[in-house]
Amino acid sequence: MTSKTEKLLSLLNGQPVIPVLKIANVADAVPLARALSRGGLRAIEITLRTADALEAIRRVAAEVEDAIVGAGTILDARQFDEAAAAGSKFIVSPGITSQLLDTAKGSPVPLLPGAITPGEI
Repeated sequence: MTSKTEKLLSLLNGQPVIPVLKIANVADAVPLARALSRGGLRAIEITLRTADALEAIRRVAAEVEDAIVGAGTILDARQFDEAAAAGSKFIVSPGITSQLLDTAKGSPVPLLPGAITPGEI
């Protein structure tokens, strides 16, 4: 097992589910993350599907101590770097490209790429 795989497993160990959030209003991010954390759901994924997503990740990472915030719907290297810089502890992508894989290899932030076919695994 690689150290990044171990890091990802350590981060998500004990988390029964990972809520996937689409934050339309950045002001909702911290209260929502706090409520989820108080309910035992410390790991959350904020998708990069809105203009406020990166700021939401920044705020949750900075203001919700026990939250394990990840970024989802990462499509390219630029988004990976921005999400990592915003404070994401893990990155989720719907698929993988060689550019995204190269970026992930050079980052301490673990990538969890999606796969649909056996060839993608």
